Amino acid sequence: MRTRSLVFAVLLSTVIGACAPAVTPSPAVSPAPATSAPPTAGGGGTLVVAIGADPGQLNPATTTSGATHTASELLYNGLVGLGPNLEPIPELAESWVVEEDGKVYRFKLRQGVTWHDGRPFTSADVKFTFDEVLLKFHSRTRASVGPALEAIETPDASTVVFRFKHPYAPLLQQLDVTEAPIIAKHIYEGSDPSENPANLAPVGTGPFKFVSYAPGTEIELARNEAYWKPGLPKLDAVVMRIMPDAGSQVIALEKGEVDWLWGLPGPDQQRLASDPNLKFVRTDRNPGGSNCIMTVGFNLDRPILQDVRVRRAIASAIDRQQYVDLILFGEGRVAEAPISSGIAWAHATGLAMPAFDTKAAAARLDEAGWKAADGGIRTASGVAGVADGTPLKIDFLHFPSFARYGELLRAQLGTVGIDVALKPLDPPVFADTVFKARDFDTNIISYCNGTDPEIGVRRMFVSSQIGPIPFSNAAAYRNPEVDALFDQAQQTFGAAARAKIYRQIQEQVVKDQPYVWLVETAGTRAYRLACMGFAPYAQFAEAATCRP
Repeated sequence: MRTRSLVFAVLLSTVIGACAPAVTPSPAVSPAPATSAPPTAGGGGTLVVAIGADPGQLNPATTTSGATHTASELLYNGLVGLGPNLEPIPELAESWVVEEDGKVYRFKLRQGVTWHDGRPFTSADVKFTFDEVLLKFHSRTRASVGPALEAIETPDASTVVFRFKHPYAPLLQQLDVTEAPIIAKHIYEGSDPSENPANLAPVGTGPFKFVSYAPGTEIELARNEAYWKPGLPKLDAVVMRIMPDAGSQVIALEKGEVDWLWGLPGPDQQRLASDPNLKFVRTDRNPGGSNCIMTVGFNLDRPILQDVRVRRAIASAIDRQQYVDLILFGEGRVAEAPISSGIAWAHATGLAMPAFDTKAAAARLDEAGWKAADGGIRTASGVAGVADGTPLKIDFLHFPSFARYGELLRAQLGTVGIDVALKPLDPPVFADTVFKARDFDTNIISYCNGTDPEIGVRRMFVSSQIGPIPFSNAAAYRNPEVDALFDQAQQTFGAAARAKIYRQIQEQVVKDQPYVWLVETAGTRAYRLACMGFAPYAQFAEAATCRP
């Protein structure tokens, strides 16, 4: 067995420890102990979950949408999982070896795994998933793994080999069900994976099987009797009720109509803390990703927003602390950099982010040719590409669950003479409108950074990620220097050296202001004590039970 060099081991431990206590895995991971016992489960009752948005489809390999991942991750698996301290643990891959100082990863797949339709899972499914789906449609995998990958090989049905152009440390953090859910080649081959009818009646390897999907109402899953983990799942069924209104979710939890909430609003936490039937779990890991920043994106193709003075004026007119106080109720923090503070080694401090200053915002707008009229909406006067007299009106696209962000933004920008038209769109329509049609002025997206900037930050800024891939470079930001710096960081060893490059990136994008980074978010799960055995992320109900 070939082992990694000390240099690569240090780099990999830095990546894994970015958001958790440092963990340095061994070069090879041994398989989980074999067992001859057949899978046994069931009798664990039915779990009712409230979800805040209709996912539109149930294929998480084609999108990083939190709505889709929340609704579908129980149906699938990744090659590896991520444990409580973000350490890679065996899943569809029972072991792996890292070779050639991190340029080659060799995975041994678990034997006896079947898809929900009974077909065997093989290495061909893994290669197909990456080559034809993840590297084309999943914005984080496409932006990070894609440029570094040389080839994926399948020497036999139970072996997968990833070969990279240069040592690539973050891979083991990118193979869980959130970053790389594996889908069935025999279901998707020869089709457009984003349009395949199986997206509405999916077939996975996960602990639960698809039963039904009533758009706008609920999704029903049933126990996978042939799940490859003996004794799991314990639940007989999971019902996900689509409930966009957070207040209605809380009422349903209190009445016992639902058992699990993905997020408990701040005002309700103190009130419900003394309820003996409820328990809370706080986490920054979500089905859609971790270390998330609520981010306002500008469409840089629109003349009205091409002047950086206008973008910086908007940033100065936004009191970001109000989002923490009034929307997050203290559960989060003001974003102080384009990279989350959860990736501490890469997070820059002391950046020249525009401070909240409405006078400075007004002065920038005046300078850019947007003239105020008796405290009303500003109009253009000599603005390039905009007819004189055009009102300074922008639209703001958002998920229905993010409505309060829009309301607060409209009020704040109104104080400096900007009119904001709110446009709530369900996630699938939002993704098409923003990334395919590019029919928007501004929007808000929860950009999850992951545990390394390669995972969730790169996709927001590099010019190769402009296009129809959901939740990629929404701003259509182009800067060749930033592109080159991301490539340099990907190929650089050591946290300190990489951190210097990421600081340069953050300094530059703060100057260019393609986005406004509002707040870093965290979540509080709430569940009824009649149910237990949860994990607060990914396959959260794999080992759960509910008593009547």
